Amino acid sequence: MVSQVRDGQLAAGEARDQLNQMAMRQNDWTLGAFCSRYCRAVAQHHTLEDVSVFPHLTRAEPALEPVIDRLTEEHHAIHDAIENVDKALVHHISHPGEFDQLQLAIDTLTDTLLSHLSYEEQELVEPLARVGFQPGQV
Repeated sequence: MVSQVRDGQLAAGEARDQLNQMAMRQNDWTLGAFCSRYCRAVAQHHTLEDVSVFPHLTRAEPALEPVIDRLTEEHHAIHDAIENVDKALVHHISHPGEFDQLQLAIDTLTDTLLSHLSYEEQELVEPLARVGFQPGQV
């Protein structure tokens, strides 16, 4: 959507409307988060991890607690980044020639999410293979 706004194919207000039309508010996040369908899947994934997978991993392998704590904090950072994309679109409506804030918000979301996924894979693939996603799975 950022590229479409930059190229004049989509107005910032329309991009924001599209983002909000595809959005859902997650009650589990204290600040809430508006996100596209992909962000909804990310939020549902994070909720499942936070309430089910992470507690199981921590019980099975207490040494993973620092990893789980970091991943949980990153979940909140990702949802804050999603909110910042929405705020940047609002700013862009008033300043249609400015793309820096919008691009920074998109880049921050991308970097935060990719870093999180990389760390999660690095730290949890092997433990999950050993103990599963839930009790009794393995």
